[in-house]
Amino acid sequence: MTDDTHDTPLLQEPRLWQDEHWTAKVIKNEDDDGWAVAMYKQGESEPALVGPWTMGRDKKNPKPLDGTAFITLVKTASEFVRRSEQQLHAQLNQSVTVNGKDSRVTVFLRIVPDEDNPYAVLSAQDDSGDTLAEFKVDAGFKLNRQSAQAWVDAEFAKPGSGRR
Repeated sequence: MTDDTHDTPLLQEPRLWQDEHWTAKVIKNEDDDGWAVAMYKQGESEPALVGPWTMGRDKKNPKPLDGTAFITLVKTASEFVRRSEQQLHAQLNQSVTVNGKDSRVTVFLRIVPDEDNPYAVLSAQDDSGDTLAEFKVDAGFKLNRQSAQAWVDAEFAKPGSGRR
């Protein structure tokens, strides 16, 4: 029985291993005489992760890649990408819960990192998830407990509108 799940054959060379999601490439370390391994996610031109690679027995050439090393590299690179995505999500999406007149109010700030015109969306929801207010604000808007409480206390006046 043949395996027809791959459109292209997987590479398994001493300095290059590839599966349908990742490519591991052993490269010369630019900082010293050693070697590094770069992990590329399928479709990406920049490596997701670059780390040191072990010298071979001759102390000149790199140790060849193998299945066990590749599996470990994929796990490490995948975890690194996942943590980076979580960190970026946390930087771009913030929330603070404060006291409203009648109930708790959660204030959200979602930053949209547009290259030409970054902005943020400031919104408020009540305990049942209903939107109470929403405004486009400057991407540099600082959301903290104090700014959220001030906005709720101002009855969701457009930030920067001067209404108090």
